Amino acid sequence: MEPDAIVVGTGPNGLAAAVTLGRAGLKVALYEARTTIGGGLRTEPLFDAEIEHDICSAVHPMAVVSPFFRQFDLASRGVNMLYPSVSYAHPLQNGLAGLAYRDLEATCAHLGPDGERWRRLMQPLVNHSQELVDFVLSGQRGLPRSLAVPALLGSRLLAHGTALAPHRFSTEVARSLLTGVAAHAVGRLPSLASGAVAMLLGHLAHASGWPIPEGGSARIAEALADDITAHGGTFHTDHHVTSLDELPRAKLVLLDTSPKTFTEIAGDRLPAGYRRSLARFRYGPAAAKVDFVVSEPIPWANPDVGQAATVHLGGTQAEMFEAETKAAAGIRPEEPFVLLVDPASADPSRAKPGRRPVWAYAHVPNGDAVDPTAMVTACIERYAPGFADTVIHRRGISGAEYQAYNPNYVGGDIGAGAMTLWQSVMRPVPRFDPYRTPLTGVYMCSASTPPGPSVHGMSGYLAALSALRREFGIRTPPHLGPREDPPGR
Repeated sequence: MEPDAIVVGTGPNGLAAAVTLGRAGLKVALYEARTTIGGGLRTEPLFDAEIEHDICSAVHPMAVVSPFFRQFDLASRGVNMLYPSVSYAHPLQNGLAGLAYRDLEATCAHLGPDGERWRRLMQPLVNHSQELVDFVLSGQRGLPRSLAVPALLGSRLLAHGTALAPHRFSTEVARSLLTGVAAHAVGRLPSLASGAVAMLLGHLAHASGWPIPEGGSARIAEALADDITAHGGTFHTDHHVTSLDELPRAKLVLLDTSPKTFTEIAGDRLPAGYRRSLARFRYGPAAAKVDFVVSEPIPWANPDVGQAATVHLGGTQAEMFEAETKAAAGIRPEEPFVLLVDPASADPSRAKPGRRPVWAYAHVPNGDAVDPTAMVTACIERYAPGFADTVIHRRGISGAEYQAYNPNYVGGDIGAGAMTLWQSVMRPVPRFDPYRTPLTGVYMCSASTPPGPSVHGMSGYLAALSALRREFGIRTPPHLGPREDPPGR
């Protein structure tokens, strides 16, 4: 039987789209180039059958707050989210460290003279957290329900996303603590886009937290896949789609792919004007990753850093500004920003006696082909002397190699497109419905569409809702929670 809908790519957005379509009663077929599903949600043993590594994403603040996942309810499906008491840490030289506790008051107390400034920055955002998340993840194609949240956000972007940023705090600990979050935008610092990321992720550190799934990120993909198959969906793995023409006939095709890949598989079916618009889509700096197995917990110079599963290694605010701006300009920084994840600090089940996984990635220019192993190891050593002596296994993946792992990461850009303010909203092309393409029944649903990167599922969900309205006349969003039985199954 021919499917009603096809989804190409099984990253979090492709899976979210398939869940939504299946819940609407459509028969969905999913195609995945690799032998396992998940995209950025894969967890695999790399060196040791008992030690599993998250291949891309590991920490999921958005997976517990996005409208899609709030409805889907991961907890009811057996996905146990674990919350470290310190959402993220930022070590500096001489044993200093910024600590973003989940408890906002504890964070303010830790920041001393900047504590009150941090409270004034974060408390209003925490108070309006769900409204803020819903606004940022809405796709930005309609008026907000209230102007309070855009006003809160706008004033903070001007203060922390512009040249004013160095003057907002009096201590380097507070400045670097916030700037490390802004660096998640993977682009020039400071910028309005990075300021928005700092406000969104920064306040979540004190609200819903920065959790990791017990057992690894693949648990999220498995929960989504279970729902898809329960509603009649089928998976076709190890199937690299090279042309739309090779797919079975279906009324609807959703592509969890980059604009570059879409252009390749659509071929000459794309109108010239739309093709030119896709060609103008910009990609950001690359992630160059190193996976480690270590023999003991990381020997941080400041032991409190070990309370965090997420650690930002970038030095001072000025050093991060310089390194991120160089990488965005295509210049390889000597000491790049490095984001480290130590999952066993929050999930002890990830460690075995004398062995535990750690991974870290550096921000480097798009397409950078240099093995990052020595550079990343040296960076960790600066803040954790003796770390190298604990390493049992290590594996480096350059930015260029990341594209080979996942074609959506063009040139190693794990954000699936540069996070400028314009491109954060008008991605992949400036259209009122960014998911719909000029090809009949063909939609894009990847992180290259609004609201952009992170594991929130909203690009897939919003694309599926658009397709259901236009192609099937279904205007009421389907129920996504676990209580409803599969329709007609």
